Amino acid sequence: MTATELLKDLKNRKYKPIYLLHGEEPYYIDLVSDFVEHKLLSDAEKGFNQTVFYGKDTDIMSVLNASKRYPMMADYQVVLVKEAQDMKWGNDDADKKGINPLLSYLENPLSSTVLVFCYKYGKFDKRKKTYKAIEKSGLIFESAPLYDSKVPGWIEDFIAGKGYKINQQASLMLAEYLGNDLSKIANELDKLMLNISAGQEINLKLIQDNIGISKEYNVFELQAALGKKDAFKANQIINYFEANPKANPIVLVLGNLNNFFSKVLVYHYVKDKSPQNLARELGVSPYFVKDYEQAARSYNYGKTMQIISYLREYDVKSKGVDSNTDHGGLMKELVFKILH
Repeated sequence: MTATELLKDLKNRKYKPIYLLHGEEPYYIDLVSDFVEHKLLSDAEKGFNQTVFYGKDTDIMSVLNASKRYPMMADYQVVLVKEAQDMKWGNDDADKKGINPLLSYLENPLSSTVLVFCYKYGKFDKRKKTYKAIEKSGLIFESAPLYDSKVPGWIEDFIAGKGYKINQQASLMLAEYLGNDLSKIANELDKLMLNISAGQEINLKLIQDNIGISKEYNVFELQAALGKKDAFKANQIINYFEANPKANPIVLVLGNLNNFFSKVLVYHYVKDKSPQNLARELGVSPYFVKDYEQAARSYNYGKTMQIISYLREYDVKSKGVDSNTDHGGLMKELVFKILH
């Protein structure tokens, strides 16, 4: 079941007695959690029928005791456990009397309780009896990270759902700049849409003006300059980065360059170099394939491996290990080593 289908069922009041929302991508878990917290019950019903726990501040018995209560002047009560990954769940073993309170409830939950566990930043262990009991009595939703190649399409769908449009170049640049952190992307897009008219198309200029991506001096232009071995342009960009460190932190620059050159390495491995196959193997839009072709011509397999090694070395140095050089100096050193 997708997050959209799950939210549709909740809006139609088709409830399960137990939900386990888990996975490495927190965006959809937060989206469903917010709906459960704010929309399942009316404001009048929430006072007696809604309990919100935080994993690190509670224990499983408190959650179970709340779940066993019956609703007051409402059809349902809601028990929401946020940050459930921080809660001590106990093990699957029974106590001395042969009873496991958690499994006992999960196997026979109250139909008038909607119990929701929000288990973020990782997968719940599917081998546990707890997982299997929830799977049988309730619903499990796994929120998996989005592949980089799917992010531009996600951005376009998100924008369309808000009544706006975005052109392809703009969605590609956003995806490259922000990565696949959906919460971060959604936050930036929400802020952007506050500054434009309803229905207006989002283009590169709007993104550059509102999200802080310089048109000439950004990490994508740096990648392009390095890919072409344009030393003059690459050093212009690095000088700009040094003068504007908050807008271009070294961790962002190193992360993007590592991603770029890792894909150049994949390019060298791929035998079928047709544009369609390269786009699939590299996990990028066909629009960007030419950039990797250019970089692969500039850097052979051995040099690409050496560059990836440099990126790892300078990532360590940027954290202050074996280096007293400031971040601007480190980026200049790195670019020199890549180009020569």
